[in-house]
Amino acid sequence: MTGAVAEKSTDHSVVSVTANVNLEAGRGPAVASMLAVPETYHLSQEAHDRLAAEHENLVTHGRTDIARKIQAARELGDLKENGDYHAAKEEQGKMEGRINHLAALLLDAEIVEVDGNATVQAGSVVTILHEGDDSPEIYLIGSIEERREDLEVMSPGSPLGAALIGRAVGDVVDFAAPGGILKVEIVDIGS
Repeated sequence: MTGAVAEKSTDHSVVSVTANVNLEAGRGPAVASMLAVPETYHLSQEAHDRLAAEHENLVTHGRTDIARKIQAARELGDLKENGDYHAAKEEQGKMEGRINHLAALLLDAEIVEVDGNATVQAGSVVTILHEGDDSPEIYLIGSIEERREDLEVMSPGSPLGAALIGRAVGDVVDFAAPGGILKVEIVDIGS
């Protein structure tokens, strides 16, 4: 890399990185651009506690259980053609990925409490009606880790999620979708 410039937005939510890279001798620099994920994750206390318990369980019991599976599979003989061993190692890799994801998420988590139902905020349950549609849709605004069985989750960083944040019942908001600009009306806000 011949040079890099990093910029952080004033609201600290997005980091933009631009790098000049010489790909081959004799060619000019190529410019790469990348947007990083938000630095903080907004979680309810309930979701934070659930994720912390899952992390603790995986680090303690999960690692012990997978170590036993790997040891039992090793005792079966030749590792090159041992399906049990390869399955246990794959399960271990997935579990370690989940442990790392949870650790990073919990490290950067911010506990949010929904303050009434006056405006849409992280943790709100919002009912919206798309322009020209008769059936309302209900979403939980927040991290995918907040998911509930009965609700779809919408990221506050998505175009529609960002447009809804801070708005009240009766507001009509525009947002950019792949098919063009769409409008939705906020019908209800709950928690």
